Amino acid sequence: MLVLALTILISTLLAGIFVACFFMEWKNVRERSIEQDSLLPLDDDTPPASPISRK
Repeated sequence: MLVLALTILISTLLAGIFVACFFMEWKNVRERSIEQDSLLPLDDDTPPASPISRK
């Protein structure tokens, strides 16, 4: 029973650390880097063409 309590305690601590780090990084406002921009899809100014309907 002690092992189960210890496992739950450690899991809760690790989850708390993850949540704290996530919110600290999310709160940190900064410009996007080149690596982040490279993962975004290319911006296309023209709207996609409508599909041609066949008769």
